[in-house]
Amino acid sequence: MPRFDRIVIVDWSAAGRPTRGADSIRIGDDRGMLANPTTRMQAHHLLSDMAEPGTRLLIGADFAFGHPSGLARQITGQGCALALWDHLDALHSDDDRNVSNYRDVAAGLNRALGGPVFWGDGRRVATPDLPRLKPPPHPDLAAHRVTETPVPGGPRPKSPFQLAGAGAVGAQSLTGIPWLNRLRRHAGTAVWPFQPWQDAGVILAEVYPSMLGRLEVTNWPCLDAAQVGLLARTFRALDDRDALVPMMTPDPCIADLAAEGQILGFGHDAALRAAMRQGEDTGRLHVRACRAGQVSL
Repeated sequence: MPRFDRIVIVDWSAAGRPTRGADSIRIGDDRGMLANPTTRMQAHHLLSDMAEPGTRLLIGADFAFGHPSGLARQITGQGCALALWDHLDALHSDDDRNVSNYRDVAAGLNRALGGPVFWGDGRRVATPDLPRLKPPPHPDLAAHRVTETPVPGGPRPKSPFQLAGAGAVGAQSLTGIPWLNRLRRHAGTAVWPFQPWQDAGVILAEVYPSMLGRLEVTNWPCLDAAQVGLLARTFRALDDRDALVPMMTPDPCIADLAAEGQILGFGHDAALRAAMRQGEDTGRLHVRACRAGQVSL
């Protein structure tokens, strides 16, 4: 019996202005919805409104929920990612024009760590204590989490310390975690795998759509739209045959799960791609409607 009534996938953006199209937020679900909110604040409101009484909602977000082991403890004194979520939420500002202070937050974290770990300052005017280029390895912190191993036949997730460059996820994490932290304060919401989630009405989980491999996007508005739509339908195909929940069992090879977290589907690449082929045809049924006019805010 399916465990989730609705599955939503979010491709986040750290853009510094309201935007659609390239470098923007895409939200898709297993029902054919495809949204392209122009700001992170709009995306937060849209996600907040999706929860329905008596139903179970899975929201997968495409950015790192945790950081390499040791970071949370060095910054907050606690070895759990959610303590870092609270810390980042308290520091972060992000207005209705998509103006965020995430680079200043990253620079402050570097100072607290006694040396640069976060890097990739893309601003014309340099941010003090935030290098543009990758710094030497930190003596106490690895660049990657265990869950960021290379995908067989595909790419490796970027380090959450990298803020800029192709495929970089660090800026998305620093801007996305504070908004999700506000969502997790809602009653009945849990963050997988950091909290007990079995009885929650809304479950937040980290995803990595590139696990699906190379996608055919000619029938979708863009690659990001294809990824969120197809991953939502892939999870739906798995959940319909009771195969998604077993993937939510924490992987024993992740020693510091409380700090690092886990990508949903980690270690199950073949099963994901097989399920995607089942969901792909369903996705094509919605293509014409999506191209004609996406859901907007």
